[in-house]
Formats: sequence, C-alpha cells, structure tokens
Amino acid sequence: MKNWKKVASEFVIAQSISLFGSSIVQYGIIWYLTLETGSAKILTITTLCGFLPQMLISFFSGTLIDKYNRKNILIISDTIIAISTFLLAISFFLGEKNYNLLFIVLIIRSLGTGIQTPTVNTIIPQIVPEEKLLKINGIYSTISSIINFLSPAISGIILSLSTIEFTLMIDVVTAFIGILITVTLNLKLFSLEIENEKKDYFIELKFGIRYINKNKNLKYLFLYQFMILFLISPSAFLNPLLVNRTFGEELWRLSFTEMTYSLGMIMGGVFITKLKRDLGLKITLLSGIIYGIFMVGLGSMKYFILYLLINTMIGVTSPCYSAPIITTIQKKIDSNIQGRVFSFLQIVNTCSLPLGMIFFGPIADLIKIQTIFRISGLLVIGLSFMFYIKNILKIES
Repeated sequence: MKNWKKVASEFVIAQSISLFGSSIVQYGIIWYLTLETGSAKILTITTLCGFLPQMLISFFSGTLIDKYNRKNILIISDTIIAISTFLLAISFFLGEKNYNLLFIVLIIRSLGTGIQTPTVNTIIPQIVPEEKLLKINGIYSTISSIINFLSPAISGIILSLSTIEFTLMIDVVTAFIGILITVTLNLKLFSLEIENEKKDYFIELKFGIRYINKNKNLKYLFLYQFMILFLISPSAFLNPLLVNRTFGEELWRLSFTEMTYSLGMIMGGVFITKLKRDLGLKITLLSGIIYGIFMVGLGSMKYFILYLLINTMIGVTSPCYSAPIITTIQKKIDSNIQGRVFSFLQIVNTCSLPLGMIFFGPIADLIKIQTIFRISGLLVIGLSFMFYIKNILKIES
C-alpha cells in the first residue's frame, strides 16, 4: 500500500497521545491516593483494580478482536474509558470524592487496556509491510518508554499545581484527540477477511485455545515468556528494596534507579529501530541471556554509580527482548487469529510477574536480595541459553 507510512504514523501518534494521557492520570490517581490516605490497603486495592480486570478480560478480548472490526473496537474501548474518567472528574468537581468511584473507574480502565493492547498489536501488521514491522514496533516501544520516563514527574507537577479533577481531564482530552485521529484513518486498511462471522462466540474462543494448544512452537514461546518474566520479577519489584538496603534510604537513589531503567528502555527501543536485519526470536533469546548477566551484576555490585550503569543496560535489553516476540507473532500467525494469540500472551504477561513477586517477596525477608538476584539471573541465563542452543523457539520457521 502506497500510503502506509502516513497511516502508520497517524496511528502511532494517536495511540501515543492516548497513552500519554492515560499514563499521567494513572500516576496521578496513585499519587492522589497516597497523599490522601497513606494507606497500604488502599494502594493494594488500587493495584488489584489495575491488574486483575485486565487479566480476566484477556480470556475473551481476543475473540472479540478476531470477530469484529478492530478499528471500531479500539475506538469504542477508548471512548468508554474517556467517558468513565470524565464522569469521575465531574463527580469530584461536584465534591463527591468517593474512593469506590475511583476503584470502579480503575477497573473500567483496566478492562479497556486489556482490549486495547492486543488490538493495537493486531492492527499494526495490517497497515505496515512485513519487513518494516520490527522497526515500527521499536519506534512504538521507544515512544512508550519516553512516556513512562516522563509521566511520573509530569503527573506529580500537575497534581501539585492543580487538583485531581484537572488531572483526570487530561486523559479525557488526550483520548478525544486519539479517537479523532483514529476515526479518520483509512477504513480499507482495517477490513478483515473473516469467514463465518456468525459463528458462535464460544466456538471461536475454543478454536483459539485449540490453535495455541496444538501449535507446540507457540506453546514453547508462551512457556519461555512465562518462566523468564517469573524469574526476572525480583529485578522488576525488589529493585527499590535492594537499593534501600544496600546503598542507602535517600529518595534520590530510588528516583535515579527508575530514571536510568527508563532511559535504558528508550535506548533499547532506538537500537531496535536501527537494526538492518530482523533476526526474529534470536534477538529475544540473546537479550534474555544478557538480561540474566546484568541481573547477576545487580546482585553483586557494591558501588551505586556502577549499579545505575548496569540498571540502564537492563533497560536497554527490555525492548530488545519484547519487540521481536510481538513482531514474530504479527508475521507468522494468521491475521484472523492474532487477537486471540496476543490476548493469551497478555494473560501470560499479566500473570507471571505478580506470581513471581508472590514467590520471591517473602523470600526477600529470609535471605539477601542480592542472592535472589544472582540465582534468578543465573537461571535466566541457563534457560535462554538452552532455548537458543536447542533452537526450541521455531515459530518463525
């Protein structure tokens, strides 16, 4: 298609604007609840409201994505999120500051994210030539990393200068802009050649489960993804605690830890966009090996400046690990079932890290966190090396 660059650019811009507003508001809600309540219980409920609905809706969202117009699904889900956020802002403007309303909106936003993320992943291969997929995924990953880097600070500044009501309205405005851009995109690029559209929903769902179950290479990929994310969960969740116990309790140390990781992710996203050749899942496996080495380094480092350097490099490996997985599925899995495949990948992603935290969290009070990092890192190296040597992930062949 001749105008794919224009359409892809508009689509990425629309999603990035919407993501930026959502990220600012997400942090704004967390900062607001932290300042207003100071309650660990409230923050735990907030985390569950953001995590559980997204995981649960993923069991069903894939079938919706494969069965109906993906562009419309994206617009509808974004609109519902924007309306719910707007109603919450109005409620707060009127003085009705009920935490239960906040939780309900967080649940709606989480459900929307569970639909939006796999939808975006299935739309991109329909508007981008196959040989450019890794580059576009790298660009989108870079933009997302920049947003994650900036959002906490911007959210904090906005909340300190105004109120939670105005912070919520930012998401409404950015969502409206994103929806407006998406509506104008060429409809023909999103048409799906779906046979038997009147098929029963649950028949379609069971077909997706059977498809994944019978494709052993896809199962190996999901298994590898689950085990790796489970094993790296200490570096995702216990990093602040490691810094606190090893280097000091100063707040600036935690801030620099978050900033260097986000900076590394931006660098990794740029690196992916510059690759001249798509090596497929070999990049993922090599990134897994390198990530494991850096995890061992984090668990062994005694100097904070070197710790930050290694933390930056871990950030670099993150998009190098994930972008090829998304690209490979976009290339090798039939478009009519990609929604279900990406939804099940999202289930793997949303389950593995929390389960890893449930496992490693209590252990961190019994043994040194450095030991957990070193052991987990060695297991990541061994697992990735085994998959690489045996060429187990053959989904791309």
